[in-house]
Formats: sequence, C-alpha cells, structure tokens
Amino acid sequence: MSTIETSNLTKRFGDLTAVDGVDLDVAAGEVLCLLGPSGCGKTTTLRMIAGLENATDGDVHIAGRRVNDLSPAERDIAMVFQFYALYPSLTVAENLAFPLHAEKMTKAEIDARVAVVAGKLALGDVLHRLPNHLAEGEKQRVAVARSIVRDPNCFLFDEPLSRLDVELRMAMRGQIKEILSELSKATVIVTHDQLEALTMADRIAVMRDGRIEQIATPHDIFAHPKNVFVAGFIGTPQMNLLEGQLLRQNGQASFALAGQEVSLELHDAHDRLHAGESYTVGIRPRGLEPLSEAAPGSLAATVDLVEPMGAETLLHLQADDQDIRVVVDRHRVVREGERLHLGLAADKLHLFGQNGGRIEL
Repeated sequence: MSTIETSNLTKRFGDLTAVDGVDLDVAAGEVLCLLGPSGCGKTTTLRMIAGLENATDGDVHIAGRRVNDLSPAERDIAMVFQFYALYPSLTVAENLAFPLHAEKMTKAEIDARVAVVAGKLALGDVLHRLPNHLAEGEKQRVAVARSIVRDPNCFLFDEPLSRLDVELRMAMRGQIKEILSELSKATVIVTHDQLEALTMADRIAVMRDGRIEQIATPHDIFAHPKNVFVAGFIGTPQMNLLEGQLLRQNGQASFALAGQEVSLELHDAHDRLHAGESYTVGIRPRGLEPLSEAAPGSLAATVDLVEPMGAETLLHLQADDQDIRVVVDRHRVVREGERLHLGLAADKLHLFGQNGGRIEL
C-alpha cells in the first residue's frame, strides 16, 4: 500500500531547528501539499522523506515500513525537482527508459512502458529530441513522466512548476493532477504558491518556522483558518486583519477598529468574548461591501489606490493608518480619495484571540 507517514520529524542544523516535530499521514491516492513561505522548512521535510537529509529526530514510514536507515534508492520513491535534472546527452525516450534498466526489464517491456507514459503526458512527438531542443513545459512533462514510468511507492514533488510561465503552470497543474488521480499513490508536493496548493491538493499542510500550523482540505483551510497566520497567508487578495479592542457587549459586540467604533453581530461567540481584551477581526476583500451611505456596523475608509484586475477591481483603502483591501465589480466607478462606508457581514467574519487562535462564530 502506497502511504507516507512522519512522526515527530525534526531536523537541526547546529542551533537552528529547521523542522520541528512534523507529523504527517498521507494515504494512498492522496495528494498533500506542503505550503508556506520561503525558509519555513517544507523542502527540508521533503528531503528527509526522500532520504536526502538525515532526520535529527523522528521517524519516516513509507508503505508501512520504517525507512530512516534506508538510502533514497531503497525507499522506492520518485522525486521531481524544481530543476528538471534531465540527462542532456539522452533523447526523451532514453531519459524515460533510463530508470527502467535497473528493473532488469526487457527492451520490449521498456519500450511499451515508455510509450504508455509518453502518451499520458503528450510526449509522443518529442521522444526523439534531446532536452535542449524542448520547450520548458515539455521538459517539465518529461521530468514528471520519468518519475512515474517505473511505478514507485510514492511521489515527491519539489516546486515542480516554479520555472514555468503562468499559462504553462495552469496547463501543467491540470495534467499532473489528472495523472496522479489515476495512479493511487501517496504524493507530497512542496510549493510556496497557494493557487497550486488549492487546486492540486486533497489536503494542505501550512508550515511556518519549521512547524505545521494547520492541515485541512483546501476548502477548510480557506473557510476556517486555524489562526491569524493561516488566515493572512491563504487567499488572494490577502484577508483584511483588523486589530481592535472589544469595548462592550450590549446585544452586539462593539469593537474599536481602525479608530472607529464598529458594532458586529457575534451572538454565538458572546460567551467567549471579554470587554477590554484585544481581538483580530478578519474579513476577505470580497466580503466587504461598499455602501451608498453610513450604516450601523459600517467602517469608513478612504480610497488610496484603484487596481483594475479585469472582471474585478481591487481597492486599497486607508482608515487610521490601517490598510484595507476591497474587491468590487469592474463596472463600479470608484476614484482615489473617495470616502467609502464598508459593510461587514457577520457571516463572513473571522475572529481571532490574543494568542492568534481562531474563535468560532
């Protein structure tokens, strides 16, 4: 059975703890994305799973077997790197066939396997070419094809699409996802691109400073971020995170936000809120509605920048030195310097406590 498990996986480089107690459980056929900013430990985690780095503490199990003491070759994994690592003197067909020679397969078996994989990734017309005669997207498809051609235990991808342009990324995301869905192999993909994670993963593990902040489905990560870091990291444009103090509760929760008193209907959370304490109110740019005039619970802000995005327009506003982002339909005419009143719908709010943790509403 193709599975990947890590338990308390830790890596230290001297006094630096690059990965701190990471627990993962990737089922057969599941795609898990390690997502986080540069330097958060996601690639080091992947390299320990692959055997390219020795773990300081913790265990790695692949297909139910502890592999800490096994070499990368003995772990029977396939890894796709950010840099394609193709053999420049071999044709595409020879690159694909290369890992099969170690399996002691006959030439007929190798040719048949190469033909099948090349067909899945639309490489049939370039099998005779050398890598330096390929486009970037073709090189990436060859790297993916070479990883799947020998039917390994599991797949590891390290920033597989980072060198491609936007159009090629979109195409390759779909192709890789389709191929992986057919193989029923545990797969871990490292990326700093949240769109890749949201579109390709069955689950996402958000990392920061060597630790996992949250593991959940793409929908739950987006809709129910566990803390302020995840809330601010997931979503484009970024979620608005307004720090304020709870003034009082009198049927509604009144907050001091961006130099204004704003009343919000948070009845279900009243027993977990305390007047005088500080909270962070989160709301995504598409959850704020510009109103024609001031209304109870609205927040006033001044338009600082208008950024067209095609079908929508991104507004950057200022309220008491607090940056606020709002997305509106492109047909709505808004000018810089204009004063807007923003409606905050209670069902679109996220609330976080002083420790940064989520408070369920």
